[in-house]
Amino acid sequence: MRWREGEGTRWLEADLPGAVASFSTRLGGFSEGRYASLNLGVLTGDDTELVVANRRRLCAALGIDPEDVVVGRQVHGAAIARHEGRQDPARWPVPKADPPECDGHVVDRSGPAALVFVADCLPVALAGPGGLAMLHCGWRGLAAGIVGAGAEQVGATAAAIGPGIGPCCYEVGDEVLAAFAPLGEGVADGRMLDLKAVAGRLLARAGVREIEDAGICTCCERETFFSHRGDGGDTGRQAGLVRGA
Repeated sequence: MRWREGEGTRWLEADLPGAVASFSTRLGGFSEGRYASLNLGVLTGDDTELVVANRRRLCAALGIDPEDVVVGRQVHGAAIARHEGRQDPARWPVPKADPPECDGHVVDRSGPAALVFVADCLPVALAGPGGLAMLHCGWRGLAAGIVGAGAEQVGATAAAIGPGIGPCCYEVGDEVLAAFAPLGEGVADGRMLDLKAVAGRLLARAGVREIEDAGICTCCERETFFSHRGDGGDTGRQAGLVRGA
């Protein structure tokens, strides 16, 4: 992955077959306090007008029409919404009252950009002959099969895993450890879970052979990224996006 800069912000970018995945940071926006500064999440205590301004700034930096991005209300599940062509993309940048409940999106390469919000969970972009997918991968979604479902829908051959909480900072309980015990050794060290190792193994099981990982812990890098755990549960959201190249 490579760092990119524009419109006063920075983001990570990864190439996928016929697509580009982008992972935003918290840098270069208008929000203040614990939401400083490029907070993209309206379901926080931030000012909605500032969030909308942040969303428009990110789109300008990425060269994306701000009305051509699909989002959903994330519920830490495994539901994936499929968007055909450019139908009904305008969930962004102005919040709507009824976004679909889903934690992933599948789009055509010629369709809208797909976006998920994150603040420790993993944003995972997929590309295959059946299209593109962007997945919000917390432990619940991973345990519920969102990676396999997304990979199957697009016939994924390549993936990019964006910044998320690392095993250095992610202590979990018995329920979470038990959910991933079938993956074997190496996904946890005591109570410290490696979400990226979990995602990598699930991607490999789904037949994805090209996997690029940002290798960044959001909790360790709180000056650059929002972290739900590191910021005490009240923080902003960055995003993962995928779109056709």
